[in-house]
Amino acid sequence: MTTIVYNAIRTPDGTVLESTHRHDYKVYMDKNGKEYMVDGGLDYLRRNVHDDAPYEELSVNADQDHLTIREVLKWGTYGKNGDQPKRLIIIKDMSTEHIQACLDTILSIHPIWEKAFNDELKLRGVV
Repeated sequence: MTTIVYNAIRTPDGTVLESTHRHDYKVYMDKNGKEYMVDGGLDYLRRNVHDDAPYEELSVNADQDHLTIREVLKWGTYGKNGDQPKRLIIIKDMSTEHIQACLDTILSIHPIWEKAFNDELKLRGVV
């Protein structure tokens, strides 16, 4: 079983529904009159199905290529001094310095993020 790094669908009217954490149940009434749902965050994928109006699966797993992962994997930050509201940044939008600081200072970084950060630095020609 592979690790989920992004859990989302696109409804027929183009709306993206993303579940970011376990039991993050998101529901949306599409313009076609059908209700769409995502749930499970990075722990599991849960959907509802409409055979006559299917959604587009957007989820990404950790075993996919880095160019795909870097577009969706998000890192939570409280700012450089830790005094700002939490915000999520897609890895491709993080500065090289921020990525390196995470690798240098977070001793228990999850292997998924460690690999993604190292792959991003390689892509940028830093390592």
